[in-house]
Amino acid sequence: MKVKPWKLVSSIKEKSYRIFDLRIDRAVSPRTGEEHNFYVFESYEWVNIIPITRDRDVVLIKQYRHGVRDVVLEIPGGIVEPGDTPLDAAIRELKEETGYTAKEMVFLGVTHANPAFMNNRCHSYLALDSEPSGPQNLDEKEDIEVLLRPLDDIPRMIREGEITHSLILAAFYRYYMEYAGGR
Repeated sequence: MKVKPWKLVSSIKEKSYRIFDLRIDRAVSPRTGEEHNFYVFESYEWVNIIPITRDRDVVLIKQYRHGVRDVVLEIPGGIVEPGDTPLDAAIRELKEETGYTAKEMVFLGVTHANPAFMNNRCHSYLALDSEPSGPQNLDEKEDIEVLLRPLDDIPRMIREGEITHSLILAAFYRYYMEYAGGR
């Protein structure tokens, strides 16, 4: 059976929060003809940045994540603010979260965070020749520790569960498959 799009009957913005809106879509199944409600988080686009220094170290960050109630090892990233391009956001977030800037930004690709119930995408960038250029500029809800780890250690860190954030894993996948010659 060929899968077909569902016909949208209605779409209501239920509630707005700081980083997402809750939207309720009512749609008709093309297979059964029945109507169902679907709950969607509408959110800003995101960016992730893999900063690599001249010495082939990756600039990683540790921060507390309330969803899992634990400190998580990640790469810098954040929201694409209104009026910004994803590249603008990547440059800003790298500087704010780590105090680093890059000589060159390379676009790695786009990932849907979770298309089952989220409408946004995550844009991944590679920040080449990253180097410290000043202090972090954290907002009041961020506590971020900056760490350097050899690029060659990243596959092991993923395999051993040190890096578990799905969008970070997707960014490294794109790096290894698209940029580092893993095609």
